[in-house]
Amino acid sequence: MTSSKTKATLDSVLTQTTQRHGGAPGVVAMATDRNGNFYEGASGTRELGQDRPMTTDSVFAIFSTTKALTGTCIMQLVEEGRISLTDDAGKYVPEIDQLQVLDGFGADGQPRTRAPRRKITVNDLMLHTSGLCYEFFSADDLKYRTAKNIPTVVSGSFDSIRTVLLHEPGAAWTYGVNIDWLGRIVEQQRGKRLGEVMKERIFGPLGMNEIGFQMTEAMKARRVTIHDRAADGKLTPLPDLVLPDPPPMDMGGHGLYATVGEYMKFIRMILNDGAGPNGRVLKAETVQQMSQDGLAALGLSVGGWTTSIPSLSNTGEFFPGTAKGWAYTFMTNRERTPSGRPANSLMWAGLANCFYWIDRSSGIGGYWATQILPFQDAASYPGFVEFETAVYHHR
Repeated sequence: MTSSKTKATLDSVLTQTTQRHGGAPGVVAMATDRNGNFYEGASGTRELGQDRPMTTDSVFAIFSTTKALTGTCIMQLVEEGRISLTDDAGKYVPEIDQLQVLDGFGADGQPRTRAPRRKITVNDLMLHTSGLCYEFFSADDLKYRTAKNIPTVVSGSFDSIRTVLLHEPGAAWTYGVNIDWLGRIVEQQRGKRLGEVMKERIFGPLGMNEIGFQMTEAMKARRVTIHDRAADGKLTPLPDLVLPDPPPMDMGGHGLYATVGEYMKFIRMILNDGAGPNGRVLKAETVQQMSQDGLAALGLSVGGWTTSIPSLSNTGEFFPGTAKGWAYTFMTNRERTPSGRPANSLMWAGLANCFYWIDRSSGIGGYWATQILPFQDAASYPGFVEFETAVYHHR
């Protein structure tokens, strides 16, 4: 149980985030140990200017915090011996072998490309070392997509991930549409949509009900509106900004909607070495494998990002100066973070300013959810860091 003092401290972080000038419209945050949530809080409103208070059962577009669930589906296939991480991805999704490496642009603005020197492996996709990127983190990817008329990733279409490699497979860590390709591998192996696979193999065993690539009517009624923050700090609600419903493709990299409480069940499964209340999701040794930095052996690391679409993301980095790697499929910090998270913990984030961490050594994790664009918002992200710091300081 949380002491009343700890609860008051964490509540005040949420309140300050939503009530200070230029703050976030609303936030839900939770923290858990291996047994259950020891903190649940909500502050502010679901939509600026509307009398709809944020509640702990509010529904969020969780964007890239979807990725770890797709990674889990892949590792289940590895456990069963159905696929190997060293396999060429094209063995399961032949279209990936059509992707070319970008070699610059001609005077006419048209891209010059060449074939990669080796094939993309499942491991490349898990570690984001394939060369694939997102259009909002790469001016070159954006320019290539524009030249080739490739749709945005938020269209939820297969065409949106058939883009270009910015470098040779294995040469660098580049964050991009890799996990969407992994979702296609899951579908190829299971013979059904990714959402159905997650329902059977993750949501069921963990008792996760209000989560999916499509929202139920009950979820829609509690959906939080995404807001845009202009350069001058002004917030504008975008009530019509939702992912395609139904999506043409279940996007394993960003497509889920969920309540924070449902995601906490997934975090607890990782804290409990793969065990859930209704059965095991992963073997303990698989969770251990998923928690290892896969970049260190390649001489690579995770740095910051540079925006190419400022309305979607700010330029930034998590804990600059702290060495970081990538696991299957989380960022891992190679040293203790300023917030108090021990070395070799796991974390990631979602585009509309959702953030989580999983600290397996201490047995705690948390999730901080807002709905604001661009990414790494000036009010929400510091609020997350403050929340995590307070959890460690007061536990």
